[in-house]
Amino acid sequence: MKLKHNKKRNTAFVYEALIKEATSALLKNNTEKREKIVKIIRKHFDQKSLLRRDLGCYRSLYENQSLERPICEKIIKEAKISQRLIDPHGLFKQQTELISDINKEVSGDVFANFVPNYKTLASIAQLFSDKLTPKDAIILENQIIEAMMVIPHKNNEFEKIDEIIVRKFIQKFNEKYGDDLLVEQKELLSYYITSFTDNAVELKMFLNEEIKRLKEQLAKAKEFDEIKNDSVMIEKTDKILEKLHSFNASTINDNVLTTVIKTQELVKEIYNNADSN
Repeated sequence: MKLKHNKKRNTAFVYEALIKEATSALLKNNTEKREKIVKIIRKHFDQKSLLRRDLGCYRSLYENQSLERPICEKIIKEAKISQRLIDPHGLFKQQTELISDINKEVSGDVFANFVPNYKTLASIAQLFSDKLTPKDAIILENQIIEAMMVIPHKNNEFEKIDEIIVRKFIQKFNEKYGDDLLVEQKELLSYYITSFTDNAVELKMFLNEEIKRLKEQLAKAKEFDEIKNDSVMIEKTDKILEKLHSFNASTINDNVLTTVIKTQELVKEIYNNADSN
């Protein structure tokens, strides 16, 4: 039995389609559109929303891979229980509000976005339905379990798309700011590109550690002869340190990102010169 699938009511599909749209806006330097999408994601997928709970049930099935069958079976059992505990009327209402905001604030074209794991998301939606026969439910459950047991390939479709996105973004950044980026700069940009998937949690964690490292490196560099004997260099280094300290209370924006990336380049140059001397 194949149930009709309404992708606009598939919470995970809509979320992934929004992420795809936000990434596209970022690559096209359409800041206004990206901010609208991020605002929608934060509004409708906050920690207390039914949509966030529903998304969590989906994610537990399509983000867990290379697991043993008994573990997969337990995860599916718990996901089905958790999903059925969600108030269906409340969830339907929140989905309606989300669809409305997307249509009004962005575009209905969001729902036409290509989401690579669409078939998996559709299968999970069917699994969560109470309209399946026991036989169909078992067959579908087994298909999802087999997908969860698969060991992801390094060059799977998702990673290829991610690589393309990162490469294009780096190319645009290079065109604007200069030559090839350092490894740490590429890592920072990768977190930035995907920051709307987790409310920038991983980006913030990376930035905290990276800014701490840069401050330590700059403070140490002030003891190098070519800097400590140059009052202008000392003044400039102190200003950069002051700016980095100010980021502790800042929201992450393009100014913060650009400053950190330029500081990464500066630190690399200082230490390369020190090594050559």
